[in-house]
Amino acid sequence: MSLLVTIDTNPDFPPKEGRPAPERLISGDPSFKTWAQDASRQDKVLTGVWEATPGETHSIKGTTYEFCHLISGLVEIEEEGGETKTYRAGDSFVMKPGFIGIWRTIETVRKIYVCVYD
Repeated sequence: MSLLVTIDTNPDFPPKEGRPAPERLISGDPSFKTWAQDASRQDKVLTGVWEATPGETHSIKGTTYEFCHLISGLVEIEEEGGETKTYRAGDSFVMKPGFIGIWRTIETVRKIYVCVYD
């Protein structure tokens, strides 16, 4: 098994499809697609590609650390008690454990993610 993993931003295998939990949905009718591409350290480090259609949801990280790099699309992320930041294709950001806020997908977004679970 190689210790070098290439993340395919346009995978040719079917994604896992989903929708936000009802208690997380704020507005719109967003749908999600996840192309999981690597799991390490007993599934405590997950990497892949995620896509969401427009809508607004509560984002609650709990003990999870998440790095995101946007491949396409436009989002606004409003941190509870903080400011709203806009991210678009080419931007990268981190949501640290304890993050609580609102994720607004303005234009369908696709991102590379790395999640580290406690």
